[in-house]
Amino acid sequence: MSRRVLLIEDEPNIAEAIRFLLSRDGWQVETHADGADAVDIITTALPDLVILDVMLPGKSGMDILRELREQAATQDLPVLMLTARGQSRDRDMAEKAGVSRFMTKPFSNTEVLTAVRDLHAQASRP
Repeated sequence: MSRRVLLIEDEPNIAEAIRFLLSRDGWQVETHADGADAVDIITTALPDLVILDVMLPGKSGMDILRELREQAATQDLPVLMLTARGQSRDRDMAEKAGVSRFMTKPFSNTEVLTAVRDLHAQASRP
């Protein structure tokens, strides 16, 4: 069973920390840092799960999420959204756009692992 994650995060330290954490847990992790072409990268790679930052150069995570939900190939793709701004307005916008789970930075390693494992398990069920 494949366990591939595409991490769209422009902060190198956060991207490396998540990549290391998930790789240790047996995930194949690809990273990308630009929002402008993120939808193309996601639809080409078709990972099992996307971890998506809200604030990205080129295009916001919210816009990327909306585009993913409009395409048949990615409408059910699990998306874990990360944000440094945890206001309820951001959470509401993400939920309306179709986010699978929302997480506020800073987060613990356990929180990330649990969220990724849960989302993958839910998506793997028939």
